[in-house]
Amino acid sequence: MKQGSMKRAKLVHPSAVENRRINAGIKADRDTHELTAAEIASMKPWRPRGRPKAAVHKLHVNVRLDPEVIEYFQNGGPGWQTRLNDELVSLVRRRVARKETEHA
Repeated sequence: MKQGSMKRAKLVHPSAVENRRINAGIKADRDTHELTAAEIASMKPWRPRGRPKAAVHKLHVNVRLDPEVIEYFQNGGPGWQTRLNDELVSLVRRRVARKETEHA
């Protein structure tokens, strides 16, 4: 589904009568209370949002590639950019290792 095409559920506010019942229930329960503005402001998400932080940060670059290269990696399905990056990393490491053995 395209981003932004999901329909959001409409928020239904309780009626005044329902709101009074909710507040009465909160007051009647000794184990709970209505949160203060300060308590709400101090809340943090239970778990962090998004992906975990990577140990190695990648750089954003724009690069022009031959259509056959893009097609080859895209035909492998989702994650094609990661696979392309992995191939380039492998190539660089092989070449660096080759140079190190030549100079040794």
